[in-house]
Amino acid sequence: MEIKKIEAADTWIIRHEVMWPDQPFEFVQLKEDDFGLHYGVYEDNKLVSIVSCFIDGEVMQFRKLATLNAYQGKGIASALLRHIFKVAEEKGVKKVWCNARIEKKQFYEKFGMTDTGEVFNKAGQEFAILEVLF
Repeated sequence: MEIKKIEAADTWIIRHEVMWPDQPFEFVQLKEDDFGLHYGVYEDNKLVSIVSCFIDGEVMQFRKLATLNAYQGKGIASALLRHIFKVAEEKGVKKVWCNARIEKKQFYEKFGMTDTGEVFNKAGQEFAILEVLF
């Protein structure tokens, strides 16, 4: 497993396939992508997991953490999450947050993220806002 910095466009196929396969491809292309830090996990030179991070002062939001279905359950997303937490600390970030699908909330809580109690719906999916302070 190798974690590398990647380009925004490198994230789009996995975002679409894993997170929003029923939406048009353009749905996964964020207007903020050009301003983000994007990371990918490679297994045998194949991109299998991605995440995008957006830093504003001392706050970082990560978005679109996704792992190809065949590679889920192998600790890949966990390694990627630990990596971006390390990046956040190195950059002096004090808070990291995300919009987590309700069914994935427990995954993030294992890493010390807490539910803020805020929820919302997007394209038929329910999300909770989670955060961790450094």
